Amino acid sequence: MIVFVTDELPRPGAAGHLALNHAIIDWLQQEGYCVTILLTGSRLALPVQRYTEARVTGPHVTQFGRYLGTLSPSAALGVSLRALLRRMPPALAARVRQARHNADAVLGGFPSTSDLRWCARAIDKLRPEAVLIDTVFRAPLLAEPELAGLNSIVITHDVFHRRAQALSAAGYHVLPENFSRIREATLLGRARSIAAIQPEEAEMLRAMCPARNIFTAPMPALPCPPTPEIKRIPGRLVFVGSDSLPNLDGLRWFFAEIWPQLQPHGLTLDLVGDCGRAFPRPPQGVKARGRVAQLAPLLHRASLAISPLRTGSGLKIKLLDYARHGLHTIATPPSLQGFYLDADSPFIMAGSANIFAEAVRRHAAMPPQPDAALAYVTLHYGVTASFAGLHAALTPELAAATQDDLRSLKL
Repeated sequence: MIVFVTDELPRPGAAGHLALNHAIIDWLQQEGYCVTILLTGSRLALPVQRYTEARVTGPHVTQFGRYLGTLSPSAALGVSLRALLRRMPPALAARVRQARHNADAVLGGFPSTSDLRWCARAIDKLRPEAVLIDTVFRAPLLAEPELAGLNSIVITHDVFHRRAQALSAAGYHVLPENFSRIREATLLGRARSIAAIQPEEAEMLRAMCPARNIFTAPMPALPCPPTPEIKRIPGRLVFVGSDSLPNLDGLRWFFAEIWPQLQPHGLTLDLVGDCGRAFPRPPQGVKARGRVAQLAPLLHRASLAISPLRTGSGLKIKLLDYARHGLHTIATPPSLQGFYLDADSPFIMAGSANIFAEAVRRHAAMPPQPDAALAYVTLHYGVTASFAGLHAALTPELAAATQDDLRSLKL
């Protein structure tokens, strides 16, 4: 039995952290573990929704058969208001969120004291072999006495104090305020093991928590090559993303500084996901497609992907999705943090607007063949390679070992 503690239901094809959480849970179940999702809040899509990925429990939700529901009228009202917010015009929704939080970006929220106690008692009753904690924001649970001695692993997804610093330096007001390296290290240091999403962040976490077992657990990327009859359309670009602040900031820069250089060449751009809602009147040649049921047809017909992010940390999982569909990506340096960048990688770095535009023009006319991108994800992001460190951390004779012990075992 594994307990997976999170505040939002893992699901594929959604935001990167939710897709990675889903991949981990799916891998655990294939390895023979029974997984219970412990939902600390009530972040459902609807007051009652279907969910069949795993058993779910929590202080504000209940599961009946294949459905989940909120336990109180106040929780149901919160879910309904969030659903209404998603349907508002993006500009209005952004103003409502900003007014509610008095901030431009919210990195995460900590559970209440009462919710922590409920979760701790539930874990004590479940008696799991291990507890997986989704990000530093659920890590306060590890201070509860019921979790003493349990094998605990935090899935970090990001080094959040670094993201806070980057957004603050760009002029944004970020919550939690003053989220420092010391605070993050203190919270993470309560876990027995810490999973980083990419190697650069693993090194940072080793410096922050030298006594912990640190390993990488990136999103696995299974190749999805185009079939022979599908042809890429020269000049068609694609961007897939949510309406998160780093995505919107990057797209605004792209439309202001780069797109005017590309329009005369007849290029087109598909915006896929919630990011398109923020641009109700996109520039000529840009189409906002919203959420789509199947990404493969769009990605297989595009000639290039773009990633114009100017801030951010973690691992940009969307770039792996592009690569596993055989797409190359024109990307800014912040977009490529944490990736393996060898001579055969499917990423073309562009550090300025002019270089970015030139790279797009050059490669969109003759789209690169998919073989290099598919070989790249097979080599670096197969399931076995991605979750080798997690497998070791869950192995009883290794889980209690310190980092020095693990090095002595040559893991």
